[in-house]
Amino acid sequence: MDLALAQLLDGIGPRLRRIRQDRGLTLEDLGTATGLSVSTLSRLESGKRRPTLDLLIPLARTHRMALEHLIGAPPTGDPRVHLTPHRTEPRTGNPSVVVPLTAYPGRLQVFKQILGPSPGPPRQVTHPGHAWFYVLSGDVRLLLSDRELLLHPGDTADFDTAEPHWFGPATDRPTEILHLYGPHGDRPPPG
Repeated sequence: MDLALAQLLDGIGPRLRRIRQDRGLTLEDLGTATGLSVSTLSRLESGKRRPTLDLLIPLARTHRMALEHLIGAPPTGDPRVHLTPHRTEPRTGNPSVVVPLTAYPGRLQVFKQILGPSPGPPRQVTHPGHAWFYVLSGDVRLLLSDRELLLHPGDTADFDTAEPHWFGPATDRPTEILHLYGPHGDRPPPG
């Protein structure tokens, strides 16, 4: 085994412990969530048990991390990211261009969104999940049930999408936001 591989393998246990502790989980919490025994998790974190896929995959699912991020694998292949913007149908009345920044199905999604002016009156919608966005440029009008808010560059919004909502440009000019959406009520970490 070469030195780089040995160092990677030796670093997995402490990395797993750090991830668990950073998320405020005990070994018991993690055991319950993954179905792995506390003793197996403890031996894995201390380096006394070799990491195998049947142990790492449940941990990656529970932590909602890609396997390579979980173990700290070195980058491979082309590090360039080729973002593919797409237009959204004006389901809520305002057309937009979405640039996905993550591609983890069923998990917290991050994208840049350019919101175009609404051709008609705003129509509030509801759906499961949680939304958070940061205004990059322009002014955003946010309707939450019977409340109306005006957000400027640097402002953020954080709301449950089960509440009737609509957001779009406050003027006839497009706005840009950084948008995080959790389909299961996932929220960005507090910061």
